[in-house]
Amino acid sequence: MAEIESLVHLAEQFGRLSGIGRKSAMRMAYSLLDFSDEEAAEFARAIVEAKTNIHFCPICQNLTDRDVCYVYNDLDRDRSVICVVEDARAVLSLEKVREYRGLYHVLHGVISPVNGITPDKLKIKELISRLDESVQEVIVATNPTVEGEATAMYLSRLIKPLGVKVTRLAYGIPVGADLEYADEVTLFRALEGRRDF
Repeated sequence: MAEIESLVHLAEQFGRLSGIGRKSAMRMAYSLLDFSDEEAAEFARAIVEAKTNIHFCPICQNLTDRDVCYVYNDLDRDRSVICVVEDARAVLSLEKVREYRGLYHVLHGVISPVNGITPDKLKIKELISRLDESVQEVIVATNPTVEGEATAMYLSRLIKPLGVKVTRLAYGIPVGADLEYADEVTLFRALEGRRDF
């Protein structure tokens, strides 16, 4: 069966998105064919507008389409605490919980020498420049991976000498999980992050 070049090309473009496999990309391409001309034009316009208008917040490096991101603009936020995350998706996840009321700093990655990501390729200088006398705590909320842990340790060594408290998110046993199935690192983190009951 001959391939429809335009459809294959469209699916290839969807396939470039993170987490989208070949089958999903092809389904998305077929779905787009069901759009009216106006809907397809609006879809394309939304992509171009997002690419044109979204940039890093000059202060916290979060994504924004304004001068400064919505979190930093919120004057009710606790400006003495900065939560450091790997990417903007983590900000959205933490915001859904509605418990954290401090500020954020987005690194846009983690240290990974194997992948050629060294500290100078992350937004670490921008973080250090924010640490004035008003900042009392930096929460390092990188993922509990080898790279995330290495990045957390690197940040801790940079920040602690500045007199700022550095904390790490507690990781451990998820709700509903059985202890017998947890790996050693998860159990260690659960014990380390224990609290009064």
